[in-house]
Amino acid sequence: KRKQQATTSGEDYLEAILVLQMQKGTVRSVDVARHMEVSKPSVSHAVATLRMEVSDEDSDYFLHLTDVGREVAEQIYEKHRFFTECLIAAGVDPKTAEADACRIEHVISDESFQKLKKQLM
Repeated sequence: KRKQQATTSGEDYLEAILVLQMQKGTVRSVDVARHMEVSKPSVSHAVATLRMEVSDEDSDYFLHLTDVGREVAEQIYEKHRFFTECLIAAGVDPKTAEADACRIEHVISDESFQKLKKQLM
């Protein structure tokens, strides 16, 4: 169970970096901290843990996703958008849909997600 939580947390950081890159172009730890409502040291710890997915901050303190990190982040973000849209379409309050989608995106298998997406799209 503990490993799943760490993976879930790491996926949240990767997704946040991806979303912020799409919005702003460049991302610093402080941007991620504000976006996720966590402390900057928490972001620094996560970045250190996610070395395969996030390259170290460069000399200007910007964060960059590696190819592996970008792939993981894009998969999580796709699930997040899909489930948020499905839940809102089903009549769920947007704020609740967003929170529920964030939980669902981490626990659903890729096989189940692909089949649901194919069925519902």
